[in-house]
Amino acid sequence: MSLSTLQTVTNAIANAMLAGPPEPAAIVERMTCALGEPADWMKGLASRVAQRFAARWDSVDPSAISKVVAETTGFVSAWRSETPPRVVRTLIRPPSQRPAPPWLQDAVLPQLATLAELAAWLEVEPDELDWFADHWRVPAQQAATPLHHYSYMVADKRDGRCRIIEIPKSRLRGLQRKVLRGLLDKIPPHDAVHGFRRGRSTVSFAAPHVGKAVVIRFDLTDFFASIHAGRVYSVWRSLGFPKGVARSLTGLCTNRVPSGRLLAPDLREKTDWQERQRYRNRHLPQGAPTSPALANLCAYRMDMRLAGLARSVGASYTRYADDLAFSGGDDLARMATRLSIRVAAIAIEEGFAVNLRKTRVMQRGARQQLASVVVNQHVNVARSEFDALKAVLTNCAKLGVESQNRDGHPDFRSHLAGRLAHVEMVNAARGAKLRRIFGRIVWGRSG
Repeated sequence: MSLSTLQTVTNAIANAMLAGPPEPAAIVERMTCALGEPADWMKGLASRVAQRFAARWDSVDPSAISKVVAETTGFVSAWRSETPPRVVRTLIRPPSQRPAPPWLQDAVLPQLATLAELAAWLEVEPDELDWFADHWRVPAQQAATPLHHYSYMVADKRDGRCRIIEIPKSRLRGLQRKVLRGLLDKIPPHDAVHGFRRGRSTVSFAAPHVGKAVVIRFDLTDFFASIHAGRVYSVWRSLGFPKGVARSLTGLCTNRVPSGRLLAPDLREKTDWQERQRYRNRHLPQGAPTSPALANLCAYRMDMRLAGLARSVGASYTRYADDLAFSGGDDLARMATRLSIRVAAIAIEEGFAVNLRKTRVMQRGARQQLASVVVNQHVNVARSEFDALKAVLTNCAKLGVESQNRDGHPDFRSHLAGRLAHVEMVNAARGAKLRRIFGRIVWGRSG
């Protein structure tokens, strides 16, 4: 008999063993059912497998048991006989959701052992789930088709490059919000993370670095696009979800940008080949409600390693999305170059890349700023930012809103309100001054 036939039989025996509880008698019964008749070697094999694998029965891989079967003396003798074992019935282990890892024991996750249960939880039909999870393998060449679940917007960066915003269409966005609220919101990221996290903000991100001799900021390149579908799938599997459910959740939360869109004139000149490859492969789309939380979970090990690196040199570490911040005393200032090399190495090992051109080493004598928050003596807004906003608000009150909306914001009032809210969050006293001016503005039709 060929080796492939032997593998088929040992795999079938392994799957039959795993298709029920790990008690030896029950294992023997399932092996007998799979092969159609009992055999003397079954009892010893069942006892050995139960003793070795029972503690992790729900997660053991069939290939591990298949190997034990192939090395069992009694089975080998039977296989070499004139009437080797034959598979007459296939038994498959029913899908099950493993317990959440120890660090999530307090989190109550829904039980989603099958695709039918996932579809019911999302309130869609199973074939709709298959469609939204992109299991139909829609061709990726053209973007302007109703078969695609995303629309695209290009946001220019100051360095001449651009960011692709991938906006899920309404029904998919609704499913992603259910996944966010029902699953991802229950799973805390690393404690050093402050972005996209309830109760945290740019202020909490910057606060640990106040009054330090040196503050060092790093920027990760293409943070969302660099997180491919395989890493997202690993997160779902680590949370205990079966393979089929993890695969569908990954499909719901990842996307690939059509080649036709990437090669359009407004994008081709602003992206290089490597960037386009990231977007062509399934990745976390910047614009999906699930992406920030999943990105934080995918970066958990990087955060853990960078926090450990910071402790080893007596520094503090926080992260806000793709911004990494370290701060410390004069010793850290002297080793800034070595720290930069080590941070870049850890990021690469964890699947990310540091944009070295955006690395900033900010000494105490200069302005130390993180995510538009100044941290030299206390958290504050930059004086230039405060003065510029104050001037705009004052001119709006004196000269009219139309005179200040030079960039043509469609909702200038909301734009100014957002900038004002940032100042109020960082420095309440300065925010109160601007709020009084904001209250004197007469908002006309264009405002």
